[in-house]
Parts: sequence; C-alpha cells; structure tokens
Amino acid sequence: MTKGEISMARVVGIGHQDFETVRIKNNFYIDKTEFIKEWWESDDAVTLITRPRRFGKTLNMSMLEKFFSIEYAKRDELFEGLNIWKYKEYREIQGRYPVIFLSFANVKENTYEQARESICRIIQELYNKNIFLLHTDLLTDNEKEEYKQISTKMNDSMISDSIRKMSDYLSRYYGKKTIILLDEYDTPIQEAYVGGFWPDLMGVLRALLNSTFKTNPYLERAIMTGITRVSKESIFSDLNNLEVVTTTSKKYEDKFGFTQNEVIKALKEYGLEGKKEEVKRWYDGFCFGNAKDIYNPWSIINYLDKKEVGPYWANTSSNSLVGKLIREGNTQVKESFELLLSGKEIVTELDEQIVYDQLDIEETAIWGLLLASGYLKVEEKIKDESDYLSWKQLYRLRLTNFEVQVMFAHMVKNWFSKTGGDYNAFIKAMLVGDIEAMNAYMNRISMHIFSYFDVGKKSSQMLEPERFYHGFVLGLLVELIDGYEIKSNRESGFGRYDVMLRPRNVEKDKAIIMEFKVLSPKKEKSLEETALNALEQIKEKKYKEELIEAGISENNIKAYGFAFEGKNVLILD
Repeated sequence: MTKGEISMARVVGIGHQDFETVRIKNNFYIDKTEFIKEWWESDDAVTLITRPRRFGKTLNMSMLEKFFSIEYAKRDELFEGLNIWKYKEYREIQGRYPVIFLSFANVKENTYEQARESICRIIQELYNKNIFLLHTDLLTDNEKEEYKQISTKMNDSMISDSIRKMSDYLSRYYGKKTIILLDEYDTPIQEAYVGGFWPDLMGVLRALLNSTFKTNPYLERAIMTGITRVSKESIFSDLNNLEVVTTTSKKYEDKFGFTQNEVIKALKEYGLEGKKEEVKRWYDGFCFGNAKDIYNPWSIINYLDKKEVGPYWANTSSNSLVGKLIREGNTQVKESFELLLSGKEIVTELDEQIVYDQLDIEETAIWGLLLASGYLKVEEKIKDESDYLSWKQLYRLRLTNFEVQVMFAHMVKNWFSKTGGDYNAFIKAMLVGDIEAMNAYMNRISMHIFSYFDVGKKSSQMLEPERFYHGFVLGLLVELIDGYEIKSNRESGFGRYDVMLRPRNVEKDKAIIMEFKVLSPKKEKSLEETALNALEQIKEKKYKEELIEAGISENNIKAYGFAFEGKNVLILD
C-alpha cells in the first residue's frame, strides 16, 4: 500500500469534526476534497452555504483550513491519496495562505448579555492564538494597545472591527491576503429568536459580519456556513458581494452529505450490503440542487458503528423552535402538518430567506425553515402561471424520510404526555366503545389540548375549537397510524371537522367516524342537542358509504358525535 492510501474497514469514529484528526487516525472518511477545487475555481468573494445540522459543514471547513493555512504547510500526508492531490496546481497552493477559522456553533446562550460575551470570547481566543504578533515590529504602538484591549468586555465598535483588523495583521505578516472561514454563523441568531433577544443581538452581528466580509481590503476569500439563510435585510444589508448557496442550489450539491453510491460503498466496506434498502428508507431523501439521493452523514456513521437503524440525527437536537412553530401555528399550518405526518405532500410557496420576526405570522417562512433544517424535501418545483399577469414558484414538499417521521411522531407524543396517560386511555375507550369513559377522559384532555394549542392570543371566551380539532387529530395520527388510515375532512372557521379511522385489518378492527360541532346558541339549547346534530350529519352526508364500499360491514362502523362549548365536551354515539 502506498503512502496515503486508506485500508478497508477503517475505524468509525463518532463525532470527529477535525480533518487532521480524522486523517491521522485513519477514521472512516468519505472524500469531499473536490469541494476545495470547485470552491476555489468559482472565484466568489464571499460564499454562504446552508445545510442542515450534522451534514459535514464543520468537517469541510476544517478541511479547507488544513489545506490553505500556512500553519499546515508541507502537511502532504493529510491529503495524499485524496482526490485533490491528483491536481499538481493544487498541490502547489497547499499551505500558502493565512487563514482565520471561527465557529459560532456553541453560542447557545439564554440572554443577550451571555451571547455577546460568548462571541467576544471567541474573538479573544483568535487574538490569543496569534499573540506572537505583539512581539514583532509589525504593529504600531496604538495597534498593540488595541490588541491588548480585546476581551469579553470590549465595546461594540471593537467587536465589529476585530476580525477585519486581525486579517489586516496576518496579511501584513505573511504578505498575502487572508482567507476567513466562519462556521455555523446563524446559531446565535436561532437561539436569540427562541430566547426573545433577537433584535438586540442582530445589531452586533450585522456590524461584525459587514465589517469582516464587506469593507475588508485584506480578505482573499471567505466562506460562511449555517442552517438558514437569514434575510439580507436582517443581517447582510450592506453585503452585496455574497454568493448564497441554499438547499435548492445546484452548486456544491454533492459536497455535503453522502451520495447513494458513497453509502453503498460504505455498507460494502463494513459487510452490510444486505441492509441497503433499510438504510435507504431511514436515511435517504435529502435533496440538494439536482442531487436527489443524499443521505444524512451523522445517521450513516452511527449506523456503520452500531449496525442497527435508529433516529440518530433526529435525536441530536431539541427541535424546540420547530415544535413551537407547528404547535402555535395557525389552522393552515396545522392542516399541512397533519398531511405531512400522514405521509402526504403539501404544495406551497416558499421563502428560503428566513425573516425571524415573521416566523409566527408567515406560513411560507415556517416551511422555509423546515426545508433548510432538513425536515422537508422538495419533490418538485411547479411554476404557476394560472392567474392573470401573475407568476408563482410553488414547491411540492414531503417529510424527508422515515427518520424524520419518527422524530415528529415523538414530538407529538410528548405534547400529549402532559395529559398523564389520559389520552391513551381515551383512545382505548373509543376503540371498545366505552362512551362513559370517553366522556370522562375527554373532558380532562380538552383542558390540556386547548391550553397547549391556544397560544394566548385570544381570551378564554374566544377559544378556537379548531385548535382542539388539530391537536386531537395529530394525537390520533401518531397513536393509531400503524393500525388505521386516518382521514380528516376539514373546513375553516367553526364548521365541520369530521375524522374517519379506516382499519388496515378490516376483519379485526372497527371503523370509526367522528363529527365535531360547536354549540350554536341560535340553533341549539344544549350540548346534547349539538352532539345529536353531529350524529345526524354523519347520517345525512352518508359518511359510512365510503367505508362500506371499501368492504367494511356496517356493523363494524362506529359513529361518534362530539359537541363543544368552550372547554366542555360531550360525546354521544
């Protein structure tokens, strides 16, 4: 074996994000070094690349650092045997540039003050790393004094100029402009949004990023990575030299994540060729540009290590922001989420520019965030020219794969766990037709669901029954999806919202029809009358016919009428 070649059955190291470590230890590694060539030849001044978490962004940035940095000059052994080393012109530029590599991945603070201090500490560590500059004649006395003032307590002006000044110092010392790599630039922004201090932090970050990447004459090239493309108006207002590469862009489409061929080769290396279809179902489905079969690297590496499927990637994050947006979203958001959770598609407009202060009012912003985060995939782009003098770019979206479906199912189950087991008990009572127990459980459950899905924007007198409907159906979807096909027939406002449970085993299980109605004082005197009207509607609209045509006996169809008045519920059969 020649120097630099990689033997079979390499050690699968979990969690390594440093390129040098992976190469020295001969850990499992899929060669993405062609990214170096593709990026360098693009000649873009500043590139922003967005990919979901755990998709190799940090490892690729570490790879770029080790390739270009003067600190790693003559470290041929790190790249020998890899694709980039085939090119003589690239062997000659390895280790030729000063490089600044920063990461905001750990800026996950609960307050503005803590987040600001954390960013300052990262900058302070950069200055400490290059402290040798203070002991040269390169810096003026004033510059040396400013250098010493870099601390967690520095003012906003010093923060904004800090990285630009360091690129100046390094460029003067080495005689070459500086390459700047900023990993996970948007982590502080997401955390600030969840924590409620987004506007405060944006001012500091906007000034820092614009000074570093826009008004910096000492910059050779730069890359930023993150999960989301934060809107230009929010953070990049002055940065007109930015090349943005999102999940729908063709650029670098196969350089983050594993392709199907790469995964098949990896499975073969570890004697797991027979598990190809199972692995595909769980972890395939990510789409970047025209590349449709991209696998999640974190999940694949964990699978190679443990040799069994599981929700590895989905369990690496709290998903608190995603859960909050879906749970507190409007009726349309919840309807769409019901469809997605049941394995169906939605068609919607999409905005890949995330405007954080619009997430709670703009449905397209929510789907954009879910796409960027890797929870949704684009099945198809559709150009809608149906309206007079109008044009829309629509997207057909679906949950990415089985792992994501499992994650969302767990999320919904956790929403209902606060009922203390009542929800499961209610479902069991419903399946056996115990109407007394159903009423007892439901009146306790409705209190929880209303309070959890009503986000405090309305008084208790203005509770929206559809919040209950959607919560209830979501719970049904995750609890009964294995045994039943669950259909819901939605109407906006306070109108009809019937639910049909069609058993997958028609010989064993009963089919169930539920009709929801809200008491109308002008039409009905009591909850009982409302519930009876709900049952009558099931008869009048002949909801049973669909089930009978599917081969289900009428004796095996159970109908329930649900009547609501505020948080009070009455069920009749």
